[in-house]
Amino acid sequence: MLLLIVLAAIVVLLLLITVAKLNPFVSLIVTAIGVGLATGMPLFTTETGGTGIIDSIKTGMGNTLGFLAIVLALGTMLGKMMAESGGAERIAQTLIKRFGEKNVHWAMMFVAFIVGIPVFFQVGFVLLIPLVFTIARQTGVSLVKIGVPLVAGLSVVHGLVPPHPAAMAAVGIFNADVGITILYAIIVGLPTAIVAGPLYGNWIGKRIHKTVPKEIGEQLAEADHTRKLPGFFNTVFTVLVPVILMLTSSIAELFLEQESGLYQALRFIGDPVTALLIATVYSFFSLGFFRGLSRETVLKFSNDCLAPTATILLVIGAGGAFNRVLLDSGIGEYIAELATSSHVSPILLGWGIAALIRVATGSATVSMMTAAGIVAPIAAAVPGANLELLVLATGAGSLILSHVNDSGFWMIKEYFGMTVKETLLTWTALETIISVTALVLILVLDMFV
Repeated sequence: MLLLIVLAAIVVLLLLITVAKLNPFVSLIVTAIGVGLATGMPLFTTETGGTGIIDSIKTGMGNTLGFLAIVLALGTMLGKMMAESGGAERIAQTLIKRFGEKNVHWAMMFVAFIVGIPVFFQVGFVLLIPLVFTIARQTGVSLVKIGVPLVAGLSVVHGLVPPHPAAMAAVGIFNADVGITILYAIIVGLPTAIVAGPLYGNWIGKRIHKTVPKEIGEQLAEADHTRKLPGFFNTVFTVLVPVILMLTSSIAELFLEQESGLYQALRFIGDPVTALLIATVYSFFSLGFFRGLSRETVLKFSNDCLAPTATILLVIGAGGAFNRVLLDSGIGEYIAELATSSHVSPILLGWGIAALIRVATGSATVSMMTAAGIVAPIAAAVPGANLELLVLATGAGSLILSHVNDSGFWMIKEYFGMTVKETLLTWTALETIISVTALVLILVLDMFV
């Protein structure tokens, strides 16, 4: 009966989002309440009756956002400073100059991978698409050949690498180590981006030749090329500060005594909150004050960038609430027992559930959060389950087969001036290549770690 309730809840969630066109935040909360009622949870918390439905939702949302809201706000400010200072443009120009025009599609993949670390997929895309248009015009190379590596790099980082919001939320749900997750994400992510980006982009670019769309190309060609850009190493170091600090913390966990002062200090500065705070404040100086920006300008940047994060925060918070209700209702324990007895790999299960929800809803965030909530109790019950690889597996599954129900599909279609069929052959195909390639690499890595 509990298994039927879970399946029904997922179906209802998908129908609310796809058919009823209900906001994902509202859909997740409604579904969470429905699961609580269906499993017999009390309406209100009592000393003997267990946790009430509303209290469970509050706890789940509060625990998720208490950590993630800080991380998301700081990461967004860091990304805004990189965008407004011209740091993203500097990274792109330098790598393209080093790679040369013949290998410009390789340069775009690495640019996207680096720039994508502190910014959302949509933000990174809007930042870098003018550069893609400029290169396509100058070289005469198909827009598809240059654009596919760009979106592949951004998508891989978005789905697999903390401190991106859904990946960070999954780290929290699985209780995984952030630094080790980042390390594994880079090991899996770079080869995945290479396969889906430059390799597939070069192949499909020969078959679909696109020039820069006239109207949007002219609009984005008005970028200010007279401003003085920050230095390449300054920008890259600023972007990588939080990653370096988190990795340092994980290394300290492995090699230092927990009672030592150095261990405590490294763990403190390597905590995602502290690491992103240090990096964000550093960016105010390295990309702001030291380059002549006034305090008022930096304040404006850091204020303006926060508004667009509200929607994604609410969806992730609601995903945490849904996860908590699954746990408090006893469904989590039941599914864990079922999966343990059937010997299904948690990695395959996490990837599969996330993939199914992604195909149905079009939302990578919703699918990753829901899958993590369902698989986390299983991971806790299965001895030796690698929690960091589970984060990556749910992230990989959440990227598969983006199609017409995904806003990203239409964004790529319009910017590249493609038909629906061409978008399916480029964007949808590369997302599926990312998902499957990452899963294979995760399973291989699971044999050694």
